[in-house]
Amino acid sequence: MSDVGAWAAHPGGPKVLEAFAQALDLPEGALDASWRSLARVGNLSSAAVLHVLAEQLDAHDPGTVGLLFALGPGVTSELVLLRWADGAPRVPEPLGVAA
Repeated sequence: MSDVGAWAAHPGGPKVLEAFAQALDLPEGALDASWRSLARVGNLSSAAVLHVLAEQLDAHDPGTVGLLFALGPGVTSELVLLRWADGAPRVPEPLGVAA
């Protein structure tokens, strides 16, 4: 967890974001992009996390490790570990997928 420098969380609502932050013991501001997305476009189901990721694409240096996580209907979760690649544009490359 200490290696993760970018957090892209599904903005499923205030309770969801607060639960993510508390359960993961995230530092202050770690989910700011998710809060901004929630305010801007609301909860678009689990795909809303892509809006959060889009905001962060150019915000991190190459080599930054990120975690993208989202919730879907029922007991569905999507988790993708990312690393920002060298070169432009700065697009993270998937390191692994867990569900």
